[in-house]
Amino acid sequence: MAAAAATNLNLWGILLESKRIINAHSRHFLALSVIFLLPLSFSLIVSPFLFPLLSPHHSSHIHILLRQPQPLTLTLTETPPPLLPFPFSFPLLFFLLFVVFFSLFALASITHSVFHGFFGRPVKLLPALLSILTSFLPLLATSVFTHLLLLSLSLPTIFLFSTASSSPILLAISAVLVLFAVVYLRVSWTLAPVVAVVESTWGLQSLRRSAALTKGMRPLAASCFLFFASMQALLLWTASVDGWAWKDWAFVVQIVLTSTLLMLLMLYNAAADTVLYMYCKAVHGELALEIAEEFAWQYVCLPFDDGKVPHVVSVVRV
Repeated sequence: MAAAAATNLNLWGILLESKRIINAHSRHFLALSVIFLLPLSFSLIVSPFLFPLLSPHHSSHIHILLRQPQPLTLTLTETPPPLLPFPFSFPLLFFLLFVVFFSLFALASITHSVFHGFFGRPVKLLPALLSILTSFLPLLATSVFTHLLLLSLSLPTIFLFSTASSSPILLAISAVLVLFAVVYLRVSWTLAPVVAVVESTWGLQSLRRSAALTKGMRPLAASCFLFFASMQALLLWTASVDGWAWKDWAFVVQIVLTSTLLMLLMLYNAAADTVLYMYCKAVHGELALEIAEEFAWQYVCLPFDDGKVPHVVSVVRV
């Protein structure tokens, strides 16, 4: 298996292997995509159009009234409008929680299914859904650690941008360095969610394990990460440039098609990361032992008198 994996150590090979596993269990992955990924992709597509409608309708009227001269008694009782009005902040918070939870649910179930499908094990819906119970907290902790570390790395640049006396050259150099550092760490940690699901680790341990697995494989990990990130960003951008016209059937059809394409990209992204995890283990010599243990029950070595060449007999369970 390690030799077979070595012949496909490129982005195209990862996509083909992901496609093979998904096609072998097409109904299973379709069910997971409809349950988790389709609502997530649809909400991401329509969110740029919905949030402006959730803001208070009278906000512009209030700003107009504030510009007009008011009596002293009314001016003293006026309070400045909140930065984020409550009717808008609650849907935003609900949307963020919805995205986080459904993303982790989908990642846990799809990673579990692709991992078992890679070994040819039975892939069923109920075990995939039950795997969310054991993988959700490690995935959540790993995601929180990842974003906190990346945010802390960006804080010096944010501070420089907030300082008016900073030179534009210093800001540009700092932004470029932080961008390269963030991309490098993001690529090194691209397998951390898979590690959290498969190896039941979390936080810094998953990040270190991902960095160790991607050692020597970072160009492949970078190509995989940049491919799916750019495709998803391009799809979200093209969906957000159109105007709001729910009564236009062409626009509604475009929303449905874009949501479906984004769902497929998310599905293949999770599958490709799992396949990349298996390839990295093969390159580091960790996969051969797992395969030997996986299929050990199928073979029995019979000793013969010559003792020169081992004879392997396949045993089929009845």
